[in-house]
Amino acid sequence: MSIEWVNSAIDDLRAWGRARGVEVDADEVRLLCDYASDYLNVNKLADFTPATFDELLLSIYPRKVIAPPESAEETVAAGRTLVRYLQESGEVGDETAAAMRERLADIETRMPDALADTANFGMAKSLFSSIGPESLEQSIAIPSGEVPDLGEAPCDCPGCTPRPAVRPATPEELEAELRGVPLLAALDRGAVPYLEGLRAPGGPLGRWAAVVAHLMEGDTGGGVTGSAGVDEELYDLFDMLYRVQAPVPAEVIGEYLEELVEEEVDVPAVLARLAWCGLVRLTGDGAHPAAGLTPAAVWALREHYLALGLDAPQAPDLAEADARGLIEGLLDGVPAELAESDIDRWLAARSPEEAAAELFDAASGAPAVARGIAVTIVDRLGAGAEPAVRGGLDDPELRPHAIHWLISRGLPAPHLTHDELLWVSVDMLALAMPHAQEAPEIFAENMGASGPPAHLIEEMWQVDHPDVVEVLELLGRSLPDTTTAKAARKAAFKARSRAIR
Repeated sequence: MSIEWVNSAIDDLRAWGRARGVEVDADEVRLLCDYASDYLNVNKLADFTPATFDELLLSIYPRKVIAPPESAEETVAAGRTLVRYLQESGEVGDETAAAMRERLADIETRMPDALADTANFGMAKSLFSSIGPESLEQSIAIPSGEVPDLGEAPCDCPGCTPRPAVRPATPEELEAELRGVPLLAALDRGAVPYLEGLRAPGGPLGRWAAVVAHLMEGDTGGGVTGSAGVDEELYDLFDMLYRVQAPVPAEVIGEYLEELVEEEVDVPAVLARLAWCGLVRLTGDGAHPAAGLTPAAVWALREHYLALGLDAPQAPDLAEADARGLIEGLLDGVPAELAESDIDRWLAARSPEEAAAELFDAASGAPAVARGIAVTIVDRLGAGAEPAVRGGLDDPELRPHAIHWLISRGLPAPHLTHDELLWVSVDMLALAMPHAQEAPEIFAENMGASGPPAHLIEEMWQVDHPDVVEVLELLGRSLPDTTTAKAARKAAFKARSRAIR
């Protein structure tokens, strides 16, 4: 999806709603835009048509979204709000808006049945309805299989957790940004007392790195923010923003600072002064301001961390990698917007058939988490990928995913056998294991609501899957129904015994 246009559209929609006193279900509208972007080649709001809503709400939603039939009313209401906004903002004309409303009225009567009909479910929805949608939102890491001797348990406070990878701007982009920083212009005039005598070799970037290091570590006496207490906590503030990697609401920043300095903070004034220094960029509107680090600040902070001997990884450009490098990079953890951009550019450099062939080749024999990423990316591809996807029918691990891809596009495909259904059930549950370990209560709740039936679990031990024992043990720990949990534990015992033989 194109995150940029969707984010911009949602911001504009919220502002429109506030101005007119219209309640906007921004999350639901965002989901509409996300799926329209992913699957219907909608790249801006003006691309919406009456047929877009038909395809979204009667085909894609039932196939992709885990939602009860009664949620259709809320989704259609969000669609009507979107249509009103499209009309009033001039994105669509009156005639098109009227046709959209007519379609939505028809969809409202049909969507509950479409959501309830399991024949409409895609494979991922069918299986993940028993896992929970949160499983798909977690960062995934491939376990090494070895537990290192760490001695004492590592500190888990926020300041000691690993910093996320960032992708700094290019030197040319940074120097262009620095030319517009008021602080540096004032420094050239000798009008920044708290930076007097600062030695900064190394050209514009070297000087900027020295300036930011001094602001974080030096005695500025309140000259930066207007508050000596806040100046002393700039390292912690910037470190928090660096880790979040997204604009943070001003209200949250205020609460964070007041907890640090234990006094009331004039947040708008502090943020305005930090923006003048070229360190933060103010976003949002007057009612809901937010602030995030500028690219120049991200670069300088990373330089400072490295100078202190701290780990500050740089996110690689995954668009330049091969399929295996793309998958491994995504597994290592890349900020969401960078990941989406990298995937889009990686796909744009290949035909759909080439992309699917490379991804399936990289996924063959890979762990479930890596295979899950590859299959998810292939799921974005259109009919041009069909020849390569059909090639996946010859790989036992990819075959169930290839069958689902073909069926979901109305293309001829073989039926899943019972053994293949068992295997892909284990495979999907294996993909969810990292989330289950991080949030066992949520996983257990999801499994209790719509977990696999006991008779299916009892047969899973026969599946020739490297993660089958771990999956069954996880089910045995997580299922709230004692009978089904016992069946999972017995199946895990059988699977272990089978592996020993």
